Amino acid sequence: MAEEWNGGFDPIRDDPEERRVLFAALDSFRQYRRAAHYNITHRRRQNFYALPTPHWQLLAGPPFNLLSTLDQVDDAIDANAMIASEILTTGLHAFGLEDEGSDPAMEWRDTATASDMGKARSTIRQFYRDWSAEGRVERQACYVPVLQDLSESFAHVRDKGLVKVLVPGAGLGRLVFEICTAGYQVEGNEISYHQLLASSWMLNHTQRREQFDLYPFALTFSNHISRADQLKVVKVPDVHPSTELEKASIGMQTHAFERMSMTAADFLTLYVNAEHEGIYDAITTVFFLDTAPNVIRYVEAIRNCLKQGGVWINLGPLLWHFEERGPPSGDGENDRGRSGHTDKHAVGIGEAGSVELTDEEVVALVQQMGFRMEKHELGSEGSGYIHDPRSMLRNMYTPSHWTARKMS
Repeated sequence: MAEEWNGGFDPIRDDPEERRVLFAALDSFRQYRRAAHYNITHRRRQNFYALPTPHWQLLAGPPFNLLSTLDQVDDAIDANAMIASEILTTGLHAFGLEDEGSDPAMEWRDTATASDMGKARSTIRQFYRDWSAEGRVERQACYVPVLQDLSESFAHVRDKGLVKVLVPGAGLGRLVFEICTAGYQVEGNEISYHQLLASSWMLNHTQRREQFDLYPFALTFSNHISRADQLKVVKVPDVHPSTELEKASIGMQTHAFERMSMTAADFLTLYVNAEHEGIYDAITTVFFLDTAPNVIRYVEAIRNCLKQGGVWINLGPLLWHFEERGPPSGDGENDRGRSGHTDKHAVGIGEAGSVELTDEEVVALVQQMGFRMEKHELGSEGSGYIHDPRSMLRNMYTPSHWTARKMS
């Protein structure tokens, strides 16, 4: 199936700082249950009993039953924590960390920061978007147009397994999976260890469809119409990846397991080298361009690794992730490394400087840098991102969708 760790980089042995970031990601999944119980329900019980006695007694009884709600949220945390535990177990196995060793450098426990804990929590929640039946609406809005563009661009190719597609910012691997089951050869790339650990577990280690309960909205208490909405449960995965990949191999020259891989690296450091020059027939960027501090670097990397005449398919908003970053301080304080650590000599996404362009400016930039724009449209309907359809607060994106062909 998907190669679990690729890209010629070993975070355990090659870079102490990368090892620290990986260990923190592993530990954040270990601490998910304890941290969630403490921060989500324990503190709320403390605040609840701090109310005037007549007030908390009123809310403890029907029809409110708030203490019972907190008990149910605790149960939801335990269900989500089962997923976190599975991710941890497979991650430890992948890196040979199951046995407790005497080497202090290999101690991964108690290394997670509050930021790491937040990433673990959001990663678990993201399974709703990518791997539940209820998240299908969001996937249709973002992945189906990309798959249609690929189909149109390579309609003349009889064996889709010969078409090599790159998916930067692969996240939890659903788009990589969909492109593979459509018959293409696909390589996902992801920088986040939280996402890599979770996607590896989902693609390689889940045992059946709807194996786990997931409570995507239980840990937040705002903008719910009813407690039933907050405590909504979904089943993941909505399909069993291994079974579907087996089906997708029938009649193909190459097995689906051989056509899908994943690299763990900064897109800007791995795909600008000569080894990756001109080897992909297509590149798909979905909700990805706005993760760049300097989008020109992304265009340069895509131009480098795309074949002459290859197609670049993009879909997403422009919520520039580095908009609030301050200017370089000269001491590395604001210069973030590829996995979030400080590195004043960083390259790739950690390079100093940032800029925010409009959609029109991004399109003009792509054209000036050697691409011919073949289609450009703005989504007629808004697209949510891990969106509760019954929430009283609805954030919707109008994604820019375009295809461009490399001409020079």
